[in-house]
Amino acid sequence: MKRIAILGSGDLAIQITHLAQQSGDGTVVGYFDDFKTKGERVGNATIIGSLDDVMASFQSKMFDELVIGIGYKHMEKRAALYEHFAPKIPFARIIHPSCIIDPSAKIFQGSVLFSACVLDMNAFIDANCILYNGCIVAHDSYVEKHCIFAPSVSLAGFCKIGPSVNLGIGTIVSDSISITEKVQTGAGTVVIKPIT
Repeated sequence: MKRIAILGSGDLAIQITHLAQQSGDGTVVGYFDDFKTKGERVGNATIIGSLDDVMASFQSKMFDELVIGIGYKHMEKRAALYEHFAPKIPFARIIHPSCIIDPSAKIFQGSVLFSACVLDMNAFIDANCILYNGCIVAHDSYVEKHCIFAPSVSLAGFCKIGPSVNLGIGTIVSDSISITEKVQTGAGTVVIKPIT
């Protein structure tokens, strides 16, 4: 089983640890965090170092893959960490077993899908995305890197979501809509026109 290390140790990191246990996609060996002490216990794992320790720990075979456990309040940091480490270290995909994923859908490294997500025909989830519980990505929709979808986000067909977009809980995006990079929506937003 793959050994996974998580960047960050807040609520999202703890949730991803729990999800990894449920999914069987790997065992979390610990967290890298600049704001906590090495050896400190957080949830079901421990702090194994700061962000400066990541490369040395990987080279010493402490872990096999990374995941970013830093949430929507730090979207730029999430993207920067992924772009820094991805050329050097593999990133894990963690997918809850209750998700329904069409064989034609694509999910890239570093992405995390919580329970009951549905990916339809030709859905595309790029790297380092998080889809919380119950998200739906309909046919031929494309989600670029570093996005976070809160629970129950629904994309209709042929949507294109730019990088680092954060869609709030219950957001609905009508068909064939494009949303540019770094957009954030509030709870219950209904998007019926492109956001440029």
